[in-house]
Formats: sequence, structure tokens, C-alpha cells
Amino acid sequence: MMGSIGYSFVYALFYVFSLLPLRVLYLLSDGLFPVVYHLVCYRRATVRRNLTEALPEKDLQEIVRIEKRFYHWFLDYFLETIKLLSISSGKLLRHIEFRNAEALEECFDEGQSCAALLGHYANWEYLSATGLSMRRHSDAVMGLIYHPLRNAVFDRLFIALREQHGGTAIPKKDILRYLLRYRQEHRMSLFGYIADQSPKWENIHLWIPFLHHDTPVFTGAERIIRKMNNAVFYVDMERPRRGHYVCTFRLITREPAQWEEHELTRRFFVMLEESIRREPVCYLWSHDRWKRTHEEYDRRVREGLIKQR
Repeated sequence: MMGSIGYSFVYALFYVFSLLPLRVLYLLSDGLFPVVYHLVCYRRATVRRNLTEALPEKDLQEIVRIEKRFYHWFLDYFLETIKLLSISSGKLLRHIEFRNAEALEECFDEGQSCAALLGHYANWEYLSATGLSMRRHSDAVMGLIYHPLRNAVFDRLFIALREQHGGTAIPKKDILRYLLRYRQEHRMSLFGYIADQSPKWENIHLWIPFLHHDTPVFTGAERIIRKMNNAVFYVDMERPRRGHYVCTFRLITREPAQWEEHELTRRFFVMLEESIRREPVCYLWSHDRWKRTHEEYDRRVREGLIKQR
């Protein structure tokens, strides 16, 4: 009961806030920047370390410039996401353009569902509106696999945000069950896998080079995609100007089961790094992506703290 009351209060508060025009929200973002960057210094040490190590070819002056622009974008991202609660679908499509969505529908025409690999780049929450770009398959399931938040109130809030414009949010532990059900029901689907998260020690099965780091990566998305034999697309996002995003679906393969193990995961990280290097500002540098090292992993394996697959 108290949980429902708490959720209703938080939802109402965020909804009312979301009614502000985007231009006003951007003014608020500008006002919050000196507080978050200079006063609170939100994760600045992590951001500076990540940028410096991932982009060693850039001098300190350029790193600081990117760092400041990152915080401006990060605040924009947060407020843009809240705006999803009240913005109409028509207005939302003025802020995100979907390119090559017809390639998804061509797969649906032939009875093949799709998977989209993406990173924490640009405003990934806007991808919940992908279904709005469908012309022949408006009934296809458009979903995002997510890791439930510890706070139940904010978990429900983010589900509401992601489902506001036709998306379907599925917890990652349940995704295979849902995909199999959709297949049995002959329903086409496109699910997005945010594939650049840091795995727990026991879930590390692969290390790859990524942004000048030996990086542990999840392989669960690849295993599910290969099992379902989905057509695989990379979500290439760009932010040509403030408040506007372009999402291009780039086909990787329609036969993932024919690829060598881990090759799909490696290909995704190559493409993600290309996006980041093209415009590093819009990557989630505040995430401590490289907190787990290969050396520490090997030590834990030797001491029997981790069982290798």
C-alpha cells in the first residue's frame, strides 16, 4: 500500500515537471551544470580518469573540454528522459529520426524477428519510440531488456517511461521466456540489448580490447540472439544538435547462428568504439566501466573465488 502511494506521488511529481517545454528544461539544464560540475563534482574523478585513459591521444585541454560538454549532455539526457512522460508521440518524432527502419520491417516480412545491440550512448531511452517508425508492422513488439533497479518506486517509474510510447520493458532474467512465447504466437519483435555494461566477476567469460582497455564484457546477449537466430542490428546514434537525435539501424547479420562464438560481441564493441570516437561527448563516462581488471580476475580464478566456464 505504502509502495503504491509512494509511486503515485513520485510519478505525479515527475509528470508535472515533464509538462515544462523542452526549451525550459534545457535552461534548467544549463543552470544545473555549475552545481553538478563545480560544486557537487558528481563523479568527476571517474569521468576524468575514463576520458584520459580511453582517449590518450588528446591533451588535457581537450579532455577538459570534452568533460564539460559531457556533463551538459548528461543533464540534458536526464531531463529529456523525464519529458517522455508527457510528450506526445508526434512531438517526440520531431526530436528523434529513425533511419533504415525499413530493414527491420523487411526482416519481419520474412518472419524473422530482430535484435538491436546498443551502448550507453546518446539518449538510448528514446529508442522506446522505435515502433512509431513502423509502417507495415505497427503490431510488432518493441522492447528493451533492462536490469531492475533496487528502488521499487523508481523501477516502476522507469518502466512507465520506457512504455509510454509503445515500448515493452522486460527484465533481463525473463527475456528468453518472452522471446519464445512471441515466437509461438507468431509475433514479430525487436528487442534492444544494452551490451556495454560491466559484468559481475562470476559472469565474465570474455575480455576484449575496447577504448585502450582490456575490457570484461557480457556475452549473454549474443547467446540469446544466436539461440533465437534473430537478425542483428547495431544502433548507431548521433546528436547533430541539442534536442535532436538520429538513430540508424545498421545490419550486422541475419544469420548470427553461423558466426563463430563471441564474434558478434566483438563486432558490436568495434562499432560502438567507432561511434564514441566520432563524438565522445555522448558516452556515459560517469560509469566506472573498467573497475574490474584482468589481473584481479586471474587472481580470483587462481584462488578459486571464480569458476571459469
